[in-house]
Amino acid sequence: MKTRVLSGLIMLPLLIIVIIRGWVLFAGCFVLSLMALYEFFRGFKEMGIKPSYSIAAGSTVLLYLLGLLQGLYRTGHDGLAFSVSAEAVMLWIFVSMLACLLYLFSIEKRKLEDAMVTAVSIFYIVFFCYHIAALGMDPLWSLFVWLVIITAFGTDICAYFAGVLMGKHKLCPKISPKKTWEGAIGGIIGSVVLCGLFGFFFARPVLIHCIIIGVLGSVISMFGDLTASIFKRKMGIKDYGNLIPGHGGILDRFDSVLFTGPFVYYYVTVVFGAW
Repeated sequence: MKTRVLSGLIMLPLLIIVIIRGWVLFAGCFVLSLMALYEFFRGFKEMGIKPSYSIAAGSTVLLYLLGLLQGLYRTGHDGLAFSVSAEAVMLWIFVSMLACLLYLFSIEKRKLEDAMVTAVSIFYIVFFCYHIAALGMDPLWSLFVWLVIITAFGTDICAYFAGVLMGKHKLCPKISPKKTWEGAIGGIIGSVVLCGLFGFFFARPVLIHCIIIGVLGSVISMFGDLTASIFKRKMGIKDYGNLIPGHGGILDRFDSVLFTGPFVYYYVTVVFGAW
């Protein structure tokens, strides 16, 4: 526990990225995606699967470049955010999937799994993470990036301590043996309280929405955590990396954020009509 707490304190400077948001967060998400891809692929290589990091990294560059170009254009014309239009997303999907399929053309060297894992990683890591970057560049709703972090990390921390203190009933023993129902409930309660406090002090006009995000986002956050655990169990590894003592790698720490980011983004765009 001491190592986890100390590592958590070491990560506090990363909050500066969230505080500044905008370009800094945009660049941070880009770098985070590339690092997470590397960890994800390394796990699959332990299984004899060889996804293409070059294709996944190229797809990452393309998505952020499209967002950058469209964002600069819109900012100069009507002040809109750095979100990517539906047409641009369709183009990005086409190019990315085409590259994954062409990867199989070296038929004597590649397996179907190689292309499939490459494609999954592009959506699971790159596309999911981009929602946070797009939200952070929105001049009206960038404050909601805090709810992405508070929901994900708040759930994780509160679930951990609730599980240690009261955990008795296993949540998903075949996926993550240490997680309990008591921990999950504690995580949801903690997320609601933290999001409610954030809304009360910093976003009072939308306080009720902060609380709703705290509830639903907490559940989705746990789905993200469990999904990462499934991948690791199939890979036969405990952590994706060892960059952060007590936490594992980048992907171990941000697995739940990958799920809460898109949820908060779409909640904002649908509920507040930002689409």
